[in-house]
Amino acid sequence: MKIQDTPEAWDVVASKEHFQGYVIKVVTDTVRMPQDEVADRDYVVHPGSVAVLALDDHDRVLMIRQYRHPTRQLMWELPAGIRDVAGEPLADTAARELAEESGYRADTWHTLVDLRSSPGMTDERIRVFLARGLSRIPDEENTFVHRHEEIGMPVEWVPLSDAVEKALMGMIHNSPAVAGILAAYAASVEGFALLRPADAPEA
Repeated sequence: MKIQDTPEAWDVVASKEHFQGYVIKVVTDTVRMPQDEVADRDYVVHPGSVAVLALDDHDRVLMIRQYRHPTRQLMWELPAGIRDVAGEPLADTAARELAEESGYRADTWHTLVDLRSSPGMTDERIRVFLARGLSRIPDEENTFVHRHEEIGMPVEWVPLSDAVEKALMGMIHNSPAVAGILAAYAASVEGFALLRPADAPEA
């Protein structure tokens, strides 16, 4: 059997929306199961997001720390954001998030890894990009104003090998950060030669 996720859509015999928020909504689908049974499945509908593993010339990962209210934690993460501009290429969304959250831009972009954040309870998809050839955006060009959780958000450079250790030791929990760090470490063995282009299609 070929090990690859494939599209599949079972019959939905009823659907009910419970909540519509600014970003997400919560629905219950009644799904026809094997042997003609039906079962309710609750899930969060999400527009999707992107994240950026920015790696400098010294093999250091750019990480930010942000307050996440649902977990009641200050979490170390990669620059990331939701797909909130209709029709915008994902690499452009990622470049915008990198610039806004860290003040850096990158010359070279690749697709690092694609994730489904929690497929039992949300349809959210996350594309993590590898960004290299980094340079600081001059202050006069960077007019983005941080608000809410992003105010005072620190930026730290962490050696990739140290980031791997922190992920494996349970010191970093953000899922695209953990996946991106481990994927970058694995891809570095081949000099990143096996990575897909930044505009690779999503399955």
